[in-house]
Amino acid sequence: MEVPGFLVLPWSSSAAVVSELDLVPLEEGQGALLLRCGAVLGVTLICVAVLRRWISGGVCRCSLRLDGKTIVITGANTGIGKETSREMARRGARVVMACRDLTRAEQSADEIRRTTGNGNVVIRHLDLASLYSVRHFAKDFLDSEDRLDVLINNAGVMMCPKWLTEDGFETQMAVNHLGHFLLTNLLLPKLKSSAPSRVVNVSSIAHKGGHIDFDDMFFSRRPYSPLESYRQSKLANVLFSRELARRLTGSGVSSFCLHPGVIRTELARHVQGWFPLMGVLLSLPSLLLMKTPSQGCQTTVYCTVTPGLDQRSGSYFSDCAEKEVAEEGQDNTVARRLWEESARLVGLHIKDTC
Repeated sequence: MEVPGFLVLPWSSSAAVVSELDLVPLEEGQGALLLRCGAVLGVTLICVAVLRRWISGGVCRCSLRLDGKTIVITGANTGIGKETSREMARRGARVVMACRDLTRAEQSADEIRRTTGNGNVVIRHLDLASLYSVRHFAKDFLDSEDRLDVLINNAGVMMCPKWLTEDGFETQMAVNHLGHFLLTNLLLPKLKSSAPSRVVNVSSIAHKGGHIDFDDMFFSRRPYSPLESYRQSKLANVLFSRELARRLTGSGVSSFCLHPGVIRTELARHVQGWFPLMGVLLSLPSLLLMKTPSQGCQTTVYCTVTPGLDQRSGSYFSDCAEKEVAEEGQDNTVARRLWEESARLVGLHIKDTC
């Protein structure tokens, strides 16, 4: 039957062969493309693994046990403070988690007790934004504890709005430096009686470029800059640790400060408020470009447990290795002046400090 308007040609076996041959280069091209894509994917995964390895930084290899030791950790209910508490508990220490939020602290303490098998993990209230709270914590600790082997000044705030504490201090300088300055001085009698003992201050690489403005430390007259304030407080940590080491020479108490790394914690929650676009841009890359809290606590653990560091009292560490502190953190004159001014601000007589 013929259909009008159509020409029906007979089937040609040669045409079929030609069609099959025409498909071969296409299939080979697809295979080569898949091989290239696989190679690119493989190289990418290797590069990501190497990058993550580099970002994770140093690891504390010391396996020293801490049975019979007592360690106080401020800001211990979250982030690197929580992971530091877990590591200390795993090593057998009595861990005192000094926290502002007791509900969250108890949840974290329960988890640490459960995962480490160490039931000697306790919580105590400490609000570093309140000098009254710091004094109350210190008195309670001195009255109830037999010893203090390591004080880890870990708590901190980062780039928060311009808030004033109940004592009238700008919050970042108050929490990051003044609260810890007072706490350390009040606990020194117990540290000295437990010697050899250590004070470990968690600072930041942000101390570079920092400046202690003794004429306007709390931004009363100049415009408030959250970053400048944060840098000032982190520089204060470095200078405090340096001056503390000098004053404690021969006492058996050593002092260290450290940069933990750039870490995925709640500490950076205020950054997005000041720089929303940065928060959006970093939300996904941060999964690759920041340390985990467990990785971030490694240098703190290193400064706490590594034998022989006493001879390096006053030093600055990062990625489980001693590093050179920024020039701003090496000024002994500024360090002494900051100590004297801090003592005045928190109500300590110089004779009552070390």
